[in-house]
Amino acid sequence: MDVETFPRIPIGDWSAEGIDWLTENVSWLFDIFSEVNEFLIEGLASFLISIPALILLALFALFGWFIRSPKFAIGSALGFILVMCMRQWDTMLQTMALVLIATISAIIVAIPLGIWAAKSNTVSAIVRPIMDFMQTMPAFVYLIPAVTFFSIGVVPGIFSTIIFALPPGVRMTELGIRNVDEETVEAGKAYGATGWQILKGIQFPLAIPTIMAGINQVIMLSLSMAVIAGMVGADGLGKEVVSAISTLDIAQGVEAGLAVVILAVFLDRITAALGTPSNYPSALRSKIGKARKKQDA
Repeated sequence: MDVETFPRIPIGDWSAEGIDWLTENVSWLFDIFSEVNEFLIEGLASFLISIPALILLALFALFGWFIRSPKFAIGSALGFILVMCMRQWDTMLQTMALVLIATISAIIVAIPLGIWAAKSNTVSAIVRPIMDFMQTMPAFVYLIPAVTFFSIGVVPGIFSTIIFALPPGVRMTELGIRNVDEETVEAGKAYGATGWQILKGIQFPLAIPTIMAGINQVIMLSLSMAVIAGMVGADGLGKEVVSAISTLDIAQGVEAGLAVVILAVFLDRITAALGTPSNYPSALRSKIGKARKKQDA
């Protein structure tokens, strides 16, 4: 027996036909998605670029100081000054805009879906294999239908980025909600709390550190995919990297890659700090404290 003994299953052909059907019948939805995201990304990028570089750098440093520490603020400022000296400041801001919009879009979908999966074993059983598929599929594959739906530009970049970055947000939200002690939930029910009150007052506050860890992963995956999205014409550091590869320009590649690293470290440390309860607003810390007292009781 050899490979030819088995019948060929044309999964690729079926997928192509499905994408063609979507292109023909749901083009209006793709047009709305394209216009909204193009407006958001280009608007945010233009806004960031319009702010004088030194003022924006100072704002980033102050934000880092407030969220994390003075050392981090100084390190971030030095890193961003290096980006300016490499003349990659504007492209870095374009990439930042793409990552931020993709992250917000992914979170809007991931957190409700993760909560739903945590509340229903049936939904969890359906969602988990889909998330496995989305996370293990090679990132470059997402660019093919994205270009088919939206042509070349920033929109296929954000479309593929959202799909690739979504799974960690869903997984970590579900994990955080499920890991809340069941006795604490039962105590809330015994006091007459509704399902929404238990979710808002007990489960969600206690799950926030885990959810923030998921958001951190969403941002990191969005950044990695945003660079790959440069292959389909998305502006930013990804386009610089692709250009460097096509022309074998080592200097351009190193500078763009270093700018990506600096941006990644800044976003990673910020979101990691936001995942620390001591950095939460006082009202949220109070909620978490009350939820933990109930859990301990």
